[in-house]
Amino acid sequence: MARTVVIAAHPQMAQSRVTARLMRRAARDGPDVDVRDLYALYPDHWIDPAAEQRALAAAQAIVWLHPVHWYGMPALLKLWLDEVFAFGWAYGPGGHALRGKALWLVVSTGGTPESYSATGTHGRPFADFLPPYERTAALTGLRWCEPLVLHGAHRVDEPALQAFEDRFAAGLARLAGAPADG
Repeated sequence: MARTVVIAAHPQMAQSRVTARLMRRAARDGPDVDVRDLYALYPDHWIDPAAEQRALAAAQAIVWLHPVHWYGMPALLKLWLDEVFAFGWAYGPGGHALRGKALWLVVSTGGTPESYSATGTHGRPFADFLPPYERTAALTGLRWCEPLVLHGAHRVDEPALQAFEDRFAAGLARLAGAPADG
């Protein structure tokens, strides 16, 4: 089974500059990486929680890969989270299936770094939008890894996009070599 599971969620994958590219890189770089494209697997939004739980249970690390939509995750990833991270499995009494595994958030935004500031369009630094992810990790016993964020994804040039892809690949390699704590 894969040591790392990449949960990718982009509702318009055909138009994706970042998510699709990183999915291809993850699939190409390692036999120990399972890339799960939620919008391809579940176009009708009927998620198979048991299959998803099996994939996560076998992994040492989980990557959530997506563009930021309205300050959070795309709708299908939220539905996936609601159904897969079940009470008694991921949290609550007996809910220890994810304890000690790494959770790495890899996202792209349309806004520039400057737009995520007190004086920018979004009125807050990007870190202020991360607590729901961090608390999900804490509640389920996942180890929160420092997120990898590409701001202004629509406008970055090819060298910047390549550098981001290379940072992603290096992060995957680090995750693959990191044993679980639990």
